[in-house]
Amino acid sequence: MSSTPVCLITGASSGIGAALAREFARHGHALVLTARRQPELDRLADEIAHNGAQRPHVIAADIASGDGAAALERALDERGLEVSILVNNAGFGLLGEAAKLDLAQQLAMVDLNVRALTDLTLRFIAPITRHKGGILNVASIAGFMPGPGMGVYHATKAYAVSFSEALHGELGAEGVNVTALCPGPVPTPFLARAGIPHGYFPRFLARSAERVAREGYAGLMAGRRIVVPGSPNLIMTLLPRFLPRGLIADGTARRWRRNA
Repeated sequence: MSSTPVCLITGASSGIGAALAREFARHGHALVLTARRQPELDRLADEIAHNGAQRPHVIAADIASGDGAAALERALDERGLEVSILVNNAGFGLLGEAAKLDLAQQLAMVDLNVRALTDLTLRFIAPITRHKGGILNVASIAGFMPGPGMGVYHATKAYAVSFSEALHGELGAEGVNVTALCPGPVPTPFLARAGIPHGYFPRFLARSAERVAREGYAGLMAGRRIVVPGSPNLIMTLLPRFLPRGLIADGTARRWRRNA
């Protein structure tokens, strides 16, 4: 029996993930939404169906756990679903000095932002290639610069950018689009989860989750390697090419200490 191709979106219960789900649904994609919180996923799926799109499949899963990705794969197989587009959106950050933040929480960040992203990408790369689909990895402008005050988070997003760029080069000839979506600050629950106070980032960098989702979707469909929503954010990603990285790190450290 043939499987149904779907777009799998992780971290879909709120913020950028929910906005991406609405955007992909608006363009007619069959969706699988996953995150840890089943009620939020069900509400989003009901909303999407109410607005006239096909109701997404909902699979609650903790992809950062040791067997989370494998359990998600089994759940998809049981439903006869096959990933043709993967949106790795799940992730979180923490504000604070790496030496003083909780070790377990920082390792959990690496597990979700890096290990789970890599696991899901490699786990589903065969069906994605077969369908000539795509991979959208939600990274950040943080991935382009050192980040005192959010050191582990910046490092995880640097990995996401680098990994995406490599896959873009490797899979392009196979007809697979791979895009790193690199927003600046977005007013979502992510900021509160990270402990980031209001006003920490300059307001001119902020873009809505809906705009980020629109530009991310369009960039993936166009086969773009990197998408950075907003000209000010694009300039931020270019600064490391023209300024010493030490100077950028010092500036980031000063902002963090001002708000510590």
